[in-house]
Amino acid sequence: MDHRALVTMSAQPPSFDDRQFKQALGRFPTGVTIITTRDGEGMPVGLTVSSFNSVSLAPPLVVWSLKRSSHSLGVFEQCERYVIQVLAFDQLGLAKRFATGTPADRFHGQTLVDCPNGSPRLDVPSAAWFECYNRHHYDEGDHIVLIGEVENCAHADRAPLIYHGGGYDLTPSV
Repeated sequence: MDHRALVTMSAQPPSFDDRQFKQALGRFPTGVTIITTRDGEGMPVGLTVSSFNSVSLAPPLVVWSLKRSSHSLGVFEQCERYVIQVLAFDQLGLAKRFATGTPADRFHGQTLVDCPNGSPRLDVPSAAWFECYNRHHYDEGDHIVLIGEVENCAHADRAPLIYHGGGYDLTPSV
C-alpha cells in the first residue's frame, strides 16, 4: 500500500449518536480513580476519573483523559506531578464527592499526605496509588490525553471500585 495514501484518508462519519456511543462504551468496566495535585498557589485540586490505564512497563507509563470543559484542566496541564489513587470498593462516597460539588468542597475534612516527590494524595486506604511526573499531554477531540511517568506507587489487597454501564459495582472481589 502506498503510504502517501494513508495521510489523505479519514474516518467515515459515525453511524450512531452520542447516547448510543456512551451506552456501548459502558459495556466496558473500568476502575475508578481520584487524581490529585496542587495548583500554582499550593491549593489541592482533585477529581474523579475512570479513563485510566497502563501504557508501558519500561518506562512505567500510565494514561488518563480530562474533558476540555473541566475547571481543573489548566492545573493538570501545568502541574509537574500528580497522584492517581485507585479507589477501593467501599469508597463510593469519595468517588461521588470528587465527581460533583465545588472543587474546594471536595477536600473539606480530608487529610492529605505527601508522596515521596511531594505530590498530595488522600490519606485513605485506596486499592493503589501512583505518583506521576506529568510527561506529556495531547489534544484529542473534546478531551486532553495525559501521559504520566510513574515515579512511585503502592498497592493494598483491597478490591477496586468498578464503574460499568453508567453505575458502580460495589461487589468486593480481588
